[in-house]
Amino acid sequence: MGIDSNLIVKNVALLRGEVESFKKYPFNIDVVKNFKELKFNSQVTFFIGENGTGKSTLIEAIAVALGMPAEGGTNNFMYETKNTTSELSEYLRIGVYRRPKTKFFLRAESFYNFSTEVERLVKEDHFWALRSSYGGSLHECSHGESFLRLVQNRFTDHGLYILDEPEAALSPQRQLSLLCLMDQLVKEGSQFIIATHSPILISYREGEILDLNNGMKRVAYKDTDIYSLYKMYLDEPGNMQHRLFD
Repeated sequence: MGIDSNLIVKNVALLRGEVESFKKYPFNIDVVKNFKELKFNSQVTFFIGENGTGKSTLIEAIAVALGMPAEGGTNNFMYETKNTTSELSEYLRIGVYRRPKTKFFLRAESFYNFSTEVERLVKEDHFWALRSSYGGSLHECSHGESFLRLVQNRFTDHGLYILDEPEAALSPQRQLSLLCLMDQLVKEGSQFIIATHSPILISYREGEILDLNNGMKRVAYKDTDIYSLYKMYLDEPGNMQHRLFD
């Protein structure tokens, strides 16, 4: 796969010589301990791997190193409800081809906190334009609806978007809607970096999948554990349950 001329972020490197010890968190996580440099080849890159492999830690660090808040939002949002951010971002060097028109870190885990901060800015600081720019109050609709509303209204062309497990807020049908929105934004020059467990999202035909279970190895869709496990279960749910339960 050749380098796409629409890429915004070209690489991420760990300043290994500045790390005091690889025996303490987060540097003792295998994916970080063995990390040197990641070069991006596609406008959509997926990080996959089991819980605990470091997907969210790595993707959060990339977002923070690019100036975005750890709990989600743009670089214009400076808020924090609880400091759980690792120091990994301080040891990353991000190479960019060009400055994005906009950038946004969207994570399902702290999306409520982000929505609350938007409401606070509207009501307390009178930033009324924020509400319309996000398609209305994010608290006045379901989690999944507000998630998609944000993407529809806030994500624009030539943007950089970092998503942490977006499927947590979305039904399978809504994940298909997100795929459509992503594809349109990709065609308009945007780049996505996504940590996910979703077999729907990683099926995106223009995406590149990095398996953190296997040293960030690039892997084809049908060779992923996610695809294999879902297919095995959905093809024979009765047989799988017999093996699991009996």
